[in-house]
Amino acid sequence: MSPIDVRSPKHCDEKGYNFSVEKVLPIKKLFFGFSTIFLSILSFIFLLYLTLHPTKPNFTLREADIYQLNLSGPRRLLNSSIQLTLVSKNPNKKVGIYYDELQVYASYKGQQITLYTSLPPFYQGHEDSNFLSASLIGNGLPVDPSFGYEVQRDQSAGKLVMNLKASGRLRWKVGTWVSGRYRFNVDCVAIMPFGPSLPAGPLSFRQGAQCSTTL
Repeated sequence: MSPIDVRSPKHCDEKGYNFSVEKVLPIKKLFFGFSTIFLSILSFIFLLYLTLHPTKPNFTLREADIYQLNLSGPRRLLNSSIQLTLVSKNPNKKVGIYYDELQVYASYKGQQITLYTSLPPFYQGHEDSNFLSASLIGNGLPVDPSFGYEVQRDQSAGKLVMNLKASGRLRWKVGTWVSGRYRFNVDCVAIMPFGPSLPAGPLSFRQGAQCSTTL
């Protein structure tokens, strides 16, 4: 029969086999401490993501008036004059918006028909709305040779379709934290009555239209 070696805790301690509970507990406490910190950080990042994942601003074309849109000179250069009003709305309940840059222009059949008009920078609070008015001018602008033909086609159809666009850069604000700059683009479509007999005043758009915004 083989001898049975029964070692006492005292004997193990003398030989260097000390597996006391006192040495294991600090390791467990350290593990649970790191786990708690790690979960807290994950929760904070998740809440921060929910807070800082704002909804893009909404733009509406409230009204537009075309005072001038004609070709002149032997080179058939375009002269244009357009007045418009946009409404910008911040749909976010906890996020403000800094508009650092905002430029507006008009486009017809894919051609830019006015110069860029810059609007002053402004801050938009939570769920606030702002009216933005701009005068768009184009003097002696080169356009495609088919421009006059396209305008005549719209007049025959009884309506003129024009795109009023905006582009710029914005920043999000949450509390005292402000994000980096993000580029955005706005496209509004104005459909104006344009019959054979021209009105005494400008061609006008008054129906209001929701614009598309890309960020």
